[in-house]
Amino acid sequence: MTRYFEVHQRDGAARTGSLYLNNTIPTPTVIDTSSLKPETKGDIIYPGSQWHFGSGKAATQATLKLRESVGKDKLIIMPSCTYSPMVAGDVTCEKIDVPADEGPTGIAYSERDPETTRDLYVADGIGCHEGNPRRLLAALMEIRKNIAPDSALYAPNIALPENVAMLIYLGVDILDTTRATVTAFEDKYMTTAGFIHLDRLSELPCCCAHCSGTSVKEVKDMDKKQRARLLEKHNIATLEAEVALVRQRIRSASLREYVEGRCRHDPSLVAMLRLSDAEYNFLEERTALFKPAPLLATTSESLTRPEVVRFARRVKQRYMPPEKDVLLLLPCSARKPYSISMTHSRFRKALGKNLKLVQEVIITSPLGIVPRELEVTYPAAHYDTTVTGYWDAEEHRWVEECLEDFLLKHPYKHIVAHVEDEYRSICENVSEKLGLDITYTSDGNVTSPTSLHKLEDTMKELCDGLRYMGDYRRDMLKAIADYQFGAGSGEALLPPDSKIKAPFPRYQAFLDKEQLITLIPENGTIALTIKGAKRIIETGNYVVNIDDFVPRGSILAPGVIDADKRIRPNDEVFICGDKAFCVGRAAMSGPEMIRSNRGIAVDVRHVKKL
Repeated sequence: MTRYFEVHQRDGAARTGSLYLNNTIPTPTVIDTSSLKPETKGDIIYPGSQWHFGSGKAATQATLKLRESVGKDKLIIMPSCTYSPMVAGDVTCEKIDVPADEGPTGIAYSERDPETTRDLYVADGIGCHEGNPRRLLAALMEIRKNIAPDSALYAPNIALPENVAMLIYLGVDILDTTRATVTAFEDKYMTTAGFIHLDRLSELPCCCAHCSGTSVKEVKDMDKKQRARLLEKHNIATLEAEVALVRQRIRSASLREYVEGRCRHDPSLVAMLRLSDAEYNFLEERTALFKPAPLLATTSESLTRPEVVRFARRVKQRYMPPEKDVLLLLPCSARKPYSISMTHSRFRKALGKNLKLVQEVIITSPLGIVPRELEVTYPAAHYDTTVTGYWDAEEHRWVEECLEDFLLKHPYKHIVAHVEDEYRSICENVSEKLGLDITYTSDGNVTSPTSLHKLEDTMKELCDGLRYMGDYRRDMLKAIADYQFGAGSGEALLPPDSKIKAPFPRYQAFLDKEQLITLIPENGTIALTIKGAKRIIETGNYVVNIDDFVPRGSILAPGVIDADKRIRPNDEVFICGDKAFCVGRAAMSGPEMIRSNRGIAVDVRHVKKL
C-alpha cells in the first residue's frame, strides 16, 4: 500500500501530487542528483547500486542500517543492479529484502518482478532510449500501466528543458538534474528550445540570476571548473522553470496544447506525441470527460488527441438521432454553441416552422460532425481552431470518415447541404463514394440573401406534408444522456410524461414534480438527482460500489470496492453501497479507483441512506 504519495490533479496521464516526506515535495518536480547521496541529508536517498555493496545481502543490511539512521520520514530508493534496459530482462538480480512498511521506499521497476506496493518506482536506464521515441514510449507506458496509480514514477538521466513537458504528459512525476550537470561540463547552454554550445553564443539569452550581469566573454574566460559550475546553475534553473510551468499547465488543464507547441523543436518528440495518440486507450482512460479550459486545435495532432477521437466514437456508437426524413448539413461557426452564432441564427430563421422537421448536423474540424443535439457537449462547445479557409488532406480524410459513418448508420430520404468551399468538397466526396444524392443550396456565400432564400424554399418543398410530434428539448437531453451514459440511457431517463423546463441551454427535466436532471451548460453534461439516477442504475453503467458506510462529502479510493472501467475523471457516477445510494462526480478513472490506496475517488453531491 502506498502511503506517502498522493495525486491531487490530473490532465491526461500527467498529474500534480505530493510526496509526504520530511518536507512535502510537490510533483512533478526536478531533484538534484547530488542530493540523493546519504551524506547530503536529502529527503530522497539512494545508497548506491548492488555493485557498490557486492551482494544483495550486504545491500539489504546497509539499507536497513540506513533506515535506522535517517528515520521513517525520508524515502530510500532500494539498491538495484542498474542494468541497461536492453539486458535487464535477461539477467537476474538478488532481491533486496526491506519491508515497505518500514518507511517510504522506492525501487527500480523490473518487468520480471513488477511490485505494486512502493511509493516510488525508478525507470532505471530510461535515458538509454533517448532519441528512440518508440522504445521510450513503450517503456514509460509499460511501467505506468503496471505500477499502482498512486505510486510516483521517477525517470532519471533524461530530463532536458525541451522534453520534460512530454515526459510529464506521459506520466512521469519526478525528473533529475543529471543531464543539466553533464551538459554544463560539455560547455552546453540549455534553453527551452534545446542546448546551444557556448562557442556559438554571442550573448546569453537568459535573465536568470546566474546569467544576469554576465557577458558571454566573461563566461568563456572562466577556468573550466568555474565555467561549468555557472552553466550548471543556469541549466538547472532553466529546467526547474520549465517544470514549474508544466505544473501550472496541469492545474489549468492545458498541458496538451503546451506539449503540441513545445515538441516542435525536436522531431523525435513530435514522433512520440503521434505514437502516444496511436495508443488511444492509454491516454483516453486518463483523460477527463470535460476540462475547464478550451480545447485549442492548432496542429495536425489535434485530430488524434483523446478528447477529439472519443467525441467522434461516441457520436458513432452512442448517438441516436430523432426519426426525421430530412438531413441538413451545415458549416461550423466561430461562436459556440453554434445555434447562438449570427450565422446559424440566420440558417434557423430561414428554416422557420420547418426547423423541428429537419435533422441538423454541423461539419467541422477537428471534431468531424456535431449533431445539433450535442452542440453544448464538451468539446463541441469548447474548442477553437485555426481558420484559414484551407483544410489539409488529413482533415479532409478524418471529417469525411465521420460523415460517411453517420450516413451509413442513419439513412435519410433527403439530404441537403448548405455549405461552401472545403465543406462542399467533403460532402461531394462522401456522396460520390456512397452513391447518395445531396441537394446544395448555397450560391457561393452561405449567408447571402439568395442562398438563404434557396435554403428556405428547398426546405418548404421537402418538408411539405411531414409531421414531427417530438420536442427538441427532450431530444437534446436524450442525446446527451446517451452520449454520457451509453445508448438507451436517454430513453430510460426521460419517459414520455416527463416535463422539460427552464430556458436554453439550462434545461431541467421533471417527473411528477420531482426533478430528474439538470443540463450544465458550462460543460454540456447532465447532472442527475437521486430519482433520476435510479431510473438508469439498472443498466450497470458508471456505477461505483463502496463498502458499508454512508459517505459524507467525498469518497476516498480505499472505500471503493469496485468501479465501472468506463468511468473517466469528471464523469457523473452512481455510488452503491449497503448503507447508501449516492450521485457524484468522479475525481479519477474507474480503473484508478480500484487500484489506488490514496486520493479522492468521487465528489459526492446527493446521498440517500438505505
